[in-house]
Amino acid sequence: MRVLDVRPPAAANTDVDYVHGSVLDGAAVDAALAGVDQVYHLAGLPGMWVANKQDFHDVNFRGTEVVLAAAMKRGVSRFLHCSTESILFPYTDLDGAPAEEALQPADAMPGAYTRSKSLAEHHAAKAAASGFPLVIGTPTMPIGVADHNLTPPTAMLWYFLQKKVQPHLNFLVNLVDVRDVAMGLVLTMERGRIGQRYILGGDCVPLGRILRMMSAMSGRRQFPIVVPGKIAELSGIMLEYLSDNFTRRPPNGTAEGVRIALAASDLSIGKARTELGYSPRPIEPVLRETITHLLARGGVQPSGAIKQHALSSRAG
Repeated sequence: MRVLDVRPPAAANTDVDYVHGSVLDGAAVDAALAGVDQVYHLAGLPGMWVANKQDFHDVNFRGTEVVLAAAMKRGVSRFLHCSTESILFPYTDLDGAPAEEALQPADAMPGAYTRSKSLAEHHAAKAAASGFPLVIGTPTMPIGVADHNLTPPTAMLWYFLQKKVQPHLNFLVNLVDVRDVAMGLVLTMERGRIGQRYILGGDCVPLGRILRMMSAMSGRRQFPIVVPGKIAELSGIMLEYLSDNFTRRPPNGTAEGVRIALAASDLSIGKARTELGYSPRPIEPVLRETITHLLARGGVQPSGAIKQHALSSRAG
């Protein structure tokens, strides 16, 4: 196994050949693919804000172009493109098509991040339509103790854990253990049909319910407050303006993030279950494990009375 990354992990696995390089460096990508039979294109720039918005386009779209071109040149047998649920929510009229199968125009996306990811998936889908052996894996919101890079969903949980008063949009969140996402990507590569997209999610519940569960699990008394969508969007615009023009630091919210939340829907993982044998674990124990880990990592031990909660899965 060979991994190309701009930042190899501190604790390297001796069974893995780590190569330093960027997906924007065509020569480095081509060299890394020498002798490779299957390619997992997982590199991307997540999040809702960067100081230079062009970075989203360069890494997420242009990076996909570079890696895909090199893989096609090398004639690999399988290629997995990792996408995101954020581009699937109905920002436009889907004409009756299920969100899980639709591919909306990039111009319909609510911001720079989703536009870049949409362009990347359009490019990947075009390659598959031309006969290239490509499959698409689409994670929802991965969390868990194995999320070592503290990706946006886990960072969101940590943000709310630290807040006594929790203003939030009560939108649907589809949380899934990052280990299940990793296994789902492997299953997509091994069993997925060429040109098909597979949703790799878990339990889909309102954020307000997640916050109440987190409060009980952590032993902290917290007060969730639902914020109207329009107010949240206006706040995001203002915070983003301040970050773009003055602080140059990530804001606590962005307009794009709010628009994604307002459009969020319950995406089915039924296709992944049926065709791949994908079977994610229930999110309640994963959430409890994540909260315990985050509190310990932050120097705070969790409450001794972590409560049990009934949480039915609606993601299938």
